[in-house]
Order: sequence, then C-alpha cells, then structure tokens
Amino acid sequence: MLVRRIARPLLGSIFISSGIATLRDAQGPATVAGPWIDKTTGALPDSVTDSVPTDAETLVKVNAAVQVGGGVLLSLGKFPRLSALALAGSLVPTTVAGHDFWAKEDPQERAMHRTQFFKNAGLLGGLLLASVDTEGKPSLGWRGRRAARKAQENISSALPGGSHDSPSLPEVPPAVHAAAERAQAASGVAADKGAALVGSAIEVAKDRGPKLADAARERGAGLAEVAKDRGAELAEVAKDRGPKLAEAARERSAGLAEVAKDRGPALAEMARQRSEKWAALASDLTADQGETLSKKGRKARDKAEKKARAAVAKADKKRKEIAG
Repeated sequence: MLVRRIARPLLGSIFISSGIATLRDAQGPATVAGPWIDKTTGALPDSVTDSVPTDAETLVKVNAAVQVGGGVLLSLGKFPRLSALALAGSLVPTTVAGHDFWAKEDPQERAMHRTQFFKNAGLLGGLLLASVDTEGKPSLGWRGRRAARKAQENISSALPGGSHDSPSLPEVPPAVHAAAERAQAASGVAADKGAALVGSAIEVAKDRGPKLADAARERGAGLAEVAKDRGAELAEVAKDRGPKLAEAARERSAGLAEVAKDRGPALAEMARQRSEKWAALASDLTADQGETLSKKGRKARDKAEKKARAAVAKADKKRKEIAG
C-alpha cells in the first residue's frame, strides 16, 4: 500500500539520524544516561548483570545500533513488525533516561524535556501501531483460532456420522502450536465420548432389535390375515353386484334406445312441419327473401333429419353392443 511505503521511511528516519549521531559521539548521551543505568543495574540481580555489559557508553552504543538497524529495516519494509517492536524497545530507555523532565528544576529546561518526552511518546505510539500492522493478512491469533476450528471439524468428520470426505488438516504454523495442542486434547476427549456413545447405541440396538423384529412379524401376520378376510369379502361383493350392475346397464340402454326410436320420427315430423311453415311464410315475402328463407328452411330440415337419424343409429348401436 502506498501509505505504508511513505509512512515507514518517515517513521524510521528519525531513528537512523539519532542512532548515527549517537554512534559518532556516545560520550554525551552516556554521561546523561549514566546515573539511570547505575540505578537500574544496582536493582538487578548479579546473575543478570554478569551476563550483560554495565558500561554506560557500551549500552548507549548498542541502543544506537539497534535504532539504526531497526530504522533501516522499517524504512525498506523488511521485517516491519519486528523492526518496529525493536525500535519501540530502544525508545523507552532513551526517553526515560534522557528526558526526565520531572527531575529538572529549571523551568525552561523542564519545558524542553517535557516536549521531547511527549514527542517520543508519540513516536512510541506510532511504532506500536506499526508492530501490529499485518498489511491485511490474518493475525497470529486469527490463524490459531482457524487452525483449532479446522482440527475440530476433522475430528467431527472422523467420528461416526461425520463426513469422511472432508479435506485433511493443513500444517499448523509454529506460532499456533499451542492452539493445535489444545485442539488435539479436545479431539481425544471427543473421541472417547464418541466411542462411548457408539457402544451404548450398539448395545441398545442389540437388545431392542429382536423385540422389534418379533413385533413386526406379529403385526405383519395380523395384517396379512385381515387382507385375506377382506379380500374374500370384497370378491364376494363384486360377484354379487356385478350381474345386477350389468342388468341395470342393459335395461337403461334398452330404455334409451326405445326412447330414441320413439322420438326420432316425432322429431322428424316436427322438422317437416316447421320447414313447411317457413316455406309458407316465404311465399308471402318477396321472391328474393322467399328464396333465401326457403334455402334456410331446407337446410334446417335436413339438419333436423340428420340429427334424428344419428340419434336412432346411435341407440341401435348401443343396444346391439349390450345384447352382444
């Protein structure tokens, strides 16, 4: 990101400049930090003071070298979080030893050191922010929780009833070994409980399986007997009612045929009478109108006769089908 490329060199430049100046002339800063270093080393146990240098000038140079190296790395974007954390650690003794404004008696000197103290405090805040900046990547805490969650999912898939096609657990980074160990312990507990539950379910199935099978056999036999009894009854009812229904169908079809045969000539006669009536009316009208109505009358008569003949033919056909 462009902001990081600009902000990191700006933040690291002050430490590079200050560290180089201290390395060139470490006597002045060593004189200022001497009393504070003596007080601090006096409070530490001998086991610590024996393994680290206690000379004020040496410690000042080491601190300056850390500032130069950390400032260069931060400016170049190399190990930015680690270098920011190292610069924050080097800034604390420099600020406390070099700008102890509360110990100054001169008002002007106290005001100057107070300003420098809070300026360094602001730099410390910026370094702390830079030390936790992941540049959009997941943090170690997030990766640890994700690894633990994936471990639990793989454990669940390994238990009975889980999915066996889930992907295997990815390799856990060194920084999240603690989370992986917790997940592994949880997996052991879950596996023990799962095995116990499976064993209990198997025992229950063994005990209740024969009972359920016997009950199913008894119910099945009972249902089969009922089906046999009801089937015979239904067959008898069908045998008894079948001829009656067939006879009723024949009677109704014969009746319909008789009705059609009786009404067929009547309908034909009615059609002839109506056509003659229309023809008489047509003779009273003009020649053109009469011819038109005469044609209509003939069409109506032919249509009525066709309907009557069709009805009679249909009735005869139905009667023959029933009789056959």
